[in-house]
Amino acid sequence: MNITLTDIISITKKVIDILIVWVVFYYILKNIKNNVKLSLIFKGVAIIIILKLISDYFGFTTIGLLLEYVIEWGPVALIIIFQPEIRNILEQLGRSQLLGRHKILTLDEREHLVYEIVSAVDYMRHEKIGALIVLERDISLGNYIDKAKKIYADLSSDLLVAIFYEGNPLHDGGVIIQGDKITCAGAVFPTSSSTKINRNLGTRHRAALGIAETTDSIAIVVSEETGRISIAIKGEMLYNLTIDDVRMLLIDELKPKTEVDVANIIDEDDNYEK
Repeated sequence: MNITLTDIISITKKVIDILIVWVVFYYILKNIKNNVKLSLIFKGVAIIIILKLISDYFGFTTIGLLLEYVIEWGPVALIIIFQPEIRNILEQLGRSQLLGRHKILTLDEREHLVYEIVSAVDYMRHEKIGALIVLERDISLGNYIDKAKKIYADLSSDLLVAIFYEGNPLHDGGVIIQGDKITCAGAVFPTSSSTKINRNLGTRHRAALGIAETTDSIAIVVSEETGRISIAIKGEMLYNLTIDDVRMLLIDELKPKTEVDVANIIDEDDNYEK
């Protein structure tokens, strides 16, 4: 069997075509996973499709007809109702970093990062200084950085405390940390409309949950009224954390994915031996 140059070009095009489709679906699903609202929409669509298949299989005429109308007009309704969420996912696709974080931190850099943040948070909770600190991870926060006050300074607890000191004009906004640098201050984030959040909590907590719902960032909040610490991550708010809780969560979440995978393999091996 003779393979011509035309055959090679044709096969190459098909392989590239499949790879492009795979990459697009990978990043769409990855961003849906990191966005709580869009993941709920995705689950709802999947449930409707499953119900339609079941109704067709068992011959349920009425429910099948209703589901046909839903499937026919559903995409238009989703675009209209969830236009802000769809716009956010498209923006995230444009801002996502193909190779992950801007900078993969070394062990020493991660320890320094956690130490400085924990030291600042510990001081601010005792002094009841309100704060919102957001750590960027795989999804870029460039859109929020562009609208904030640029700093680009080495991370230190003293600088964090100074930014959130009540006399500082930037204390009402949030700080964004990229790698081991403070990139900006006075950042404004979308506030969450979740009904799960405590009604007594203020704008900082809602902003922290809002950015955690739409990105994979870690948002640390210090309450100005009570000094209590909360962390928003993966679309959930963890309340009333101790300083040790904050330290352990940051250490665990800031590990590179390779270290996490190795740790999981070691745990599985240990459980198997037991």
